[in-house]
Order: sequence, then structure tokens, then C-alpha cells
Amino acid sequence: MKPALIFDMDGVLVDNTPVQARAFQLLFRDLGLTTNARQLLRRLNGMPAGEIIQGVFRHPIPQKQLEIYAEQREFLYRTLYWSKRRELPGLTAFLKAARAEGFKIGLGTGSGGSTLSYILDHLDLRRYFDAIIGKDDVPKGKPSPDTYTLTAAKLGVQPERCIVFEDALLGEQAAYRAGMRCVAVATTLKAKDFQAPLTVIKDFTEISPAHLLALLATQPETPQPQKRPG
Repeated sequence: MKPALIFDMDGVLVDNTPVQARAFQLLFRDLGLTTNARQLLRRLNGMPAGEIIQGVFRHPIPQKQLEIYAEQREFLYRTLYWSKRRELPGLTAFLKAARAEGFKIGLGTGSGGSTLSYILDHLDLRRYFDAIIGKDDVPKGKPSPDTYTLTAAKLGVQPERCIVFEDALLGEQAAYRAGMRCVAVATTLKAKDFQAPLTVIKDFTEISPAHLLALLATQPETPQPQKRPG
């Protein structure tokens, strides 16, 4: 049985992390906060926006207020990214090749609802995924393994037979906690920033489904989560 492929969305299907950071930075400016959004996302990218925003404050923020802040950030992000939505080079060709070779394909992301549609439907990518899990489907976001564990269950594939594509350190750790292996997508981080990926790619022109099978043989055991985002 071929392994299943599970993709994160932001920073993997699309190279949008710089725009995400800009949206957070504009929100922080409006809130009178001086936090550096780019540095913040190096540590917390992959978490739901509300949790990231809460992490900036030294005191608890009511959930309703966090939701309002997250909606403001989402509006800023969509406005900034509206005309820039592009899939990562080679993505569609890779997904078509993987499906043709019998791989099951899932999506596990900290985004949800209309945010998923904003990317998947605009780029006509939804049809390539056998299962899609977002933030509203799990009790805890990354680095909890819940997102990837549920995606594997929906695909009907054991975790040890799943390969996750991740651009974020929290996502990589979530994959290992779920008992999976990981391919790092270096859209915003460097190869050295990741813990133990099967390989590091800049986009999907650098890898093929057949290559993945060869890489699995080089890492017979799933890495234990160790690396903490700096």
C-alpha cells in the first residue's frame, strides 16, 4: 500500500507567509503593539490566528475579542493577497502524478471555512484532496497531532504510512507527534531550521512521487518531536 500524502495549506500550497506576516503587523500596529510579526510567525506559524494573537498579549483576552481580532487580520490578509494568489510551482503537476500513481491525498491546516475556499477554490485545488481537515474539525491546533491524526483517519491510512508536507516548525512537530514523517517546504524557513525531514524542497518541481518512496526507505522510524521553534 502506498503512503498517503498530507499537505498543510499556507506556505505549502501557496507561498503566502510574508503576506500573512504583513497582515498581522498591520493589526498589531492598530492595537498599539510592537511585536515583530515575521519573528513571531517563525515560532508560531501553523497555529490558528486567534491563538497567535493571544500569545502576543501578557494577559488573557476574551475569546470573543480574539475572534474579532482574527477577523480583522483575515480581512487585511485577503485584501493584501487578493491578486497574488498563486500555487507553489509544480504543485498541480505533482498532485496529478500522485493521484495517477494511487496515492491518497489529504489536507490538514490551521485555517478553516471561507479561508480554505479563498485558496482552494480560487486555485481549483479542492478536487485533488480525498480529505480536508481544518481548524474547526479538531479540538487543538498544531503542534497538537490532532489535525494530522484525523486527516489520516479520514483517508483510512495508518499514521506511519503518511508523509506530511510542512513549512512550519509547529507543523513538523505535529507530524512527528502523530507518528508521521515530514517533507519540509522551505518557503520562509531555511533547511537547518527543521528537525528531521525526509528532505527539504523549495517547491514541487524538486520532487516526484517515486522519489518519496525512495526517501521513506532512508528513514525507517518516525522522528520523535524535539526541536522547539526559536
